[in-house]
Amino acid sequence: LLKESGKRLDDENSILFQAAKNNVSIFSPGIIDSAFGTALFTYNETKRASKGKTLKLDVIGDLRRISDVVFDSQKLGAIILGGGISKHHIIWWSQFKGGLDYAVYITTAVEWDGSLSGARTREAISWGKVKPEARHINVPGDVTIIFPLIMGIISQDLDHIKRR
Repeated sequence: LLKESGKRLDDENSILFQAAKNNVSIFSPGIIDSAFGTALFTYNETKRASKGKTLKLDVIGDLRRISDVVFDSQKLGAIILGGGISKHHIIWWSQFKGGLDYAVYITTAVEWDGSLSGARTREAISWGKVKPEARHINVPGDVTIIFPLIMGIISQDLDHIKRR
């Protein structure tokens, strides 16, 4: 669904556009818990009321695809933006293959309240979700500020490497 949405966009700065263009999968395990999910629900209810064809999401199929990505990978890495369900999904599946080899956590969540969102990489190591020898870092801060800065720096570095 996200790939099809990306194909219909004309904004080259859109993550969905670029993912669809480059055949990169985006998983959104909590897609219905969002404004987009509400729009999907409204669409389905409108179609159902008019006896039209409704949309069906295969969440079990998504889990299978995530599992396939994990088990087919030689190395596992994740940049986790925020926390909650998306963080849980990737670290949960990674534990079945011995944990992440690389982990970057960017969040404003605090560790002391006991939430998964605030849990640091050392806790994930204790559960086998991040390998003890993994390269990992916790970055405290607002994802909407920090992640674009990181991506801008990476983009500049890649441009510099290409010019060599």
